[in-house]
Formats: sequence, structure tokens, C-alpha cells
Amino acid sequence: MAMDTDLILVIGIVVLVLSVPSLLSAYAEARAPRAGAVLVLIGGVLVATALTQHSAGYTFSELPSVFLRVIGRYTK
Repeated sequence: MAMDTDLILVIGIVVLVLSVPSLLSAYAEARAPRAGAVLVLIGGVLVATALTQHSAGYTFSELPSVFLRVIGRYTK
């Protein structure tokens, strides 16, 4: 079974973006950012996996087209 590195990259980026509110909330309330740290770890592993497994690698200019390809593929 081939890995869909585009999907892994998009999920990783979305998880990283979702970790930001958790991290900011923990910082504002002076508590340990456990949930945010777990989300950063999961998202970072997913992004790193996608970057290392994709044969040609990704550039920043490709990210919008990757997002659109993934969204288009799974919303049909």
C-alpha cells in the first residue's frame, strides 16, 4: 500500500495549526501545555514523515496546490 504523502502533509499542518490555540490558552492561564505539546508532536511527526517520504520533496509554493488536491480528492 502506497502512502499518500500529500494527505499526511495536510493532516500534519492542520494538526499543527490546531495546536496553537491550546498552547496560547495554556500560556495565558500559566499551566502546562500538555495537550498542545502532544498536538505539536503528532503534527511534527506527520509533516516530517511526509517531507522525507515524498520523492521530490515539497516547496512552500506547492503547499496551496497540495491542499487543493487533497481537498478535491476527498470531497468528490
